[in-house]
Amino acid sequence: MSTSRSSQIITCKAAVIWGSGEPLKIEEIQIEPPKSTEVRVRMLYASVCHTDILLAKRKGDPVPLFPRVLGHEGVGMVESFGDEVNGLEEGDYVIPTMLAECEACENCTSANTNLCLTYPLSISGLMLDGTSRMSIKGQKLYHMFTCSTWSEYIVIDFNYVNKIDPSIPLPHASVLSCGFSTGFGAAWKEAQIKTGSTVAVLGLGAVGLGVTEGARMLGAAKIIGVDKNNMKKDKGLAFGMTDFINPDECSDKSISQMIKDLTGGVGVDCCFECVGSESLINQAIQATKEGKGKTILIGGGINSVKIDYFPLFCGRTLKGSIFGGLKVKSDLPILFQKCKNKEFLLDELLTHEVTLQDIEKAFELLKQPDCVKVLIKI
Repeated sequence: MSTSRSSQIITCKAAVIWGSGEPLKIEEIQIEPPKSTEVRVRMLYASVCHTDILLAKRKGDPVPLFPRVLGHEGVGMVESFGDEVNGLEEGDYVIPTMLAECEACENCTSANTNLCLTYPLSISGLMLDGTSRMSIKGQKLYHMFTCSTWSEYIVIDFNYVNKIDPSIPLPHASVLSCGFSTGFGAAWKEAQIKTGSTVAVLGLGAVGLGVTEGARMLGAAKIIGVDKNNMKKDKGLAFGMTDFINPDECSDKSISQMIKDLTGGVGVDCCFECVGSESLINQAIQATKEGKGKTILIGGGINSVKIDYFPLFCGRTLKGSIFGGLKVKSDLPILFQKCKNKEFLLDELLTHEVTLQDIEKAFELLKQPDCVKVLIKI
């Protein structure tokens, strides 16, 4: 049953980017009512992911679209919904997701992928029907994936919504809607880390720390964190890292060689590239064991890269990953239960907070060495 408010247009504030590299501007925008399979959500918190920054700079975006409302991490409350929406009520706490899970298509019934074919990852900036639910002074605004969380209200198809337990701290829910979960999932679902494994993590941001936590929980014996920022060492140790490498402190050796030095010369079972750097991909491959090493690519922003053939020819595997291979209905609730059980030290990630009005400050905060994640209070 549709709600009484579902036919009203809402005027609210949102962070709008008008062009590549331009600053975000807080604008009054119009949010249309949800259609039959859609939900309108009042956003409460959002957070900043590296992908948001890349798209703002038009780096790694296959379809640069402006004007646009960015943001794909966040948590909010159901305000209204269409008449074909099931399982949600007004006031439910939900997170928007960039992926869906129909549970019936070839991919959803496979254990090998989380990319639903019925409700695919959207890069068009539009809803499933090819239109937008946001506008400013009559001009269409593009969504980011299916989300656009840097707004007081959003409209999203209910297949891309995940209801959460209201007892979970909302800032933690925002972080789990992408970054940390992506890393954790990559260790759990993509690499399928085994007890006693050796792991290297290139980049100790929220994603890399999620990988570290996942590897620890799955019983990895050695977890090597690599970051140019020495302040990330303590963060890594808190999530289970056993060894730390700052590549700037040993410039005469490659990263792959430094990792091999810590593993008896053979390399690690699995290396995770969490930065999105062309120069790190071959280093990640070469840091893994000959014949069976896995490299998982999680970092975004790369359009093309030259891969050294021989290390792969010698039996190593290179795999890309979106959202850490997590299925949003089957797997994500498991992470929220772990969060509810206080198994994750998510407060270690939430180093800074800004309001939506001051969102431009978030980009400056991310440059500070002690910053891991910026929370946006909406």
